[in-house]
Amino acid sequence: MANTLTAIRLLLVIPFAVFMSRADERSAFFALIAWVVALATDFLDGPIARRRGTVSALSGAFDHTSDFLLVVSGMFAGAYRGAFPWILPVCIAAAFAQYAIDSYWFHRQLRFRGSKLGRYNGMLYFAPPIVDILIRLGARVLQPLLMILVWALVLSTLVSMGQRFMFSRLGSAEHLPSRSPQK
Repeated sequence: MANTLTAIRLLLVIPFAVFMSRADERSAFFALIAWVVALATDFLDGPIARRRGTVSALSGAFDHTSDFLLVVSGMFAGAYRGAFPWILPVCIAAAFAQYAIDSYWFHRQLRFRGSKLGRYNGMLYFAPPIVDILIRLGARVLQPLLMILVWALVLSTLVSMGQRFMFSRLGSAEHLPSRSPQK
């Protein structure tokens, strides 16, 4: 059941990107629906997997990858439209690549090696698309907030990547300030 919810989120990637690439209000409305469904599946899949005892490294990777693809596709589509600077989706893609490479190849772990800052960033990456959607639906007063949020995420993503690089150079997973991924 949890993986089905995650799969729903994965199926929303392309429609969400299409709706985020268009500036009209109708597309913003459909992007909002896709975003709400995606967020609901993200909130539900972890608790369901834990309750049913189906948490695994593979299901966690599926969940994180689905989140990443949804967020980064929406961010690239928004950047294409001019809603976000290109540096944010590029930083998110680079951070996820570093996350996967560090976890699976350098440390040979079956689970992602999470960090506190990376976890907070991962949650906050869902915020710029919804703020952009609300702006397109008429809440233009949020435009300054969107730019502050975007640049704060660029900075925190770069800091998180720097942390991961420095701690991975120490050669020990124990040095990474972390909280294990919940899914």
